[in-house]
This record gives sequence, structure tokens and C-alpha cells, in this order.
Amino acid sequence: MENENIIYGKNAVLEYLRTDKPIDTLYIQKGLQGFGEHIILMKQKGGVVKDSDAVKLNMLTGGENARHGGIALIIPKAEYADLEEILAVSAAKKAAPFIIIADEITDPHNLGALIRTAEAAGADGLIIPKRRSAGVNSTVYATSSGAASHLKICREANLTDVISRLKKQNIWVYGAEADGEPFYKQDFTGGIALVIGSEGAGLRRLVREQCDIIVAVDMYGKINSLNASVCGGILMYEAVRQRR
Repeated sequence: MENENIIYGKNAVLEYLRTDKPIDTLYIQKGLQGFGEHIILMKQKGGVVKDSDAVKLNMLTGGENARHGGIALIIPKAEYADLEEILAVSAAKKAAPFIIIADEITDPHNLGALIRTAEAAGADGLIIPKRRSAGVNSTVYATSSGAASHLKICREANLTDVISRLKKQNIWVYGAEADGEPFYKQDFTGGIALVIGSEGAGLRRLVREQCDIIVAVDMYGKINSLNASVCGGILMYEAVRQRR
């Protein structure tokens, strides 16, 4: 189950509770310890804490294989930021914009990993399409280790329109594809948006055409592609290196 109203796992739940986002009910498996801070934060926020058992938690989080770790949090449906909110982050930091765009990444594990790296790298926010993309759901929260609670995530109907709007803000848009120019030869010190496509199809044609420059990560082995989140991480930290 990939529910937009459930967060599970000790770290993912704790990171969410540390924000000012709305909460509902926290379920904790009877007999397990180590959730003191979770309970304190829930009570401070006026939320409900309930004892549970493994059967209930398995049902809430998608079955016996779900890694809930004895805890699950029910929240209102995920709220997405708008583009202006993401742009306001860099303005508040008095820094050049640093934005990540995920073009049709449908695997929530890959999206969660990309969000985790983007938040760790200090990106202003991440943009996803409304269609043919994983949303911010329970798997994304868990895979991101709670980073999805802190990074602003925008969901837009038309990525090509978004890219056009970003370019009008003097933000250079770099798309990642295997046939692009070497990424380490680019200047990432100004306002940038990095566009990461899906592993199978890469960037869609119209999205690619809207990018200012197509960049690639050199491959020296027998495998000719990288996981989307790994490719994104390499590009993000090259930007971090240059900016510092």
C-alpha cells in the first residue's frame, strides 16, 4: 500500500513530528521502547497516541513486509508547495536558486532517495509532475528517512511550462542524459535547476528540448546507466562543491 496519509518508521515519523505540519493519530506497538520523543511531540501538538499490535500496524503500512518498526503516524493528505514557495527559499537564503526536477520517476523508492539527497545537499525544493509520477506517499516518506517532511515539494501539471517559468527567472536548466556534455565542465554556481528523468525512458522529448544544456555522468564500466537518485546525487554534489 502506498498511502499518502500514513508515515511509518521511527526516523521518518520523528522528522515529520519535528515540523509544524498537521497530525492525526500515532500508533505504537505494545511492548516496544524508544518512542519517548515521538509521544512527547504528539502530546504537544494535541494528537492522539494509541497502543497497537503488529497485526494492526501491518495492515496500516501494507502488510507483514512493511518496515514500520513498530510505529505509524496518520496525517492529513500530503500538501504540496507551489513554485513561488520554492523560489522564496533561495531568496530567504540570499543564494542562487538550487532546484531539482524529477521527470516521471514512478518508483517511490527512487523518488524518496532523490528527495533525501536533495534535502541533504541543501536544495531549495523538488518539482514533480502530477501525472505518471510517484507522489509523496508512505513509501517516499520512509525511503527519504523523513527528508520529505523538510524539503518543499511542488507538484505541477506541465513541467515544460515550469521550466519556461524558471528560465525567465534567470535559472539555467540542466537535463541529465547519457549523451550529454560532461557534468564537471559545467558552471553550477548560478541559479540552476537539475532535471532527472526516469531510468527507463530518461527525459521526455519536450522536457529535454526545454533544457538549456544536457549533461552526462561518465560511465567507465560495462553498465551504461545509473539509478536516477544516484545520478541526481552526483550532479547535486557537484553543484554543492562549486558553490562552496
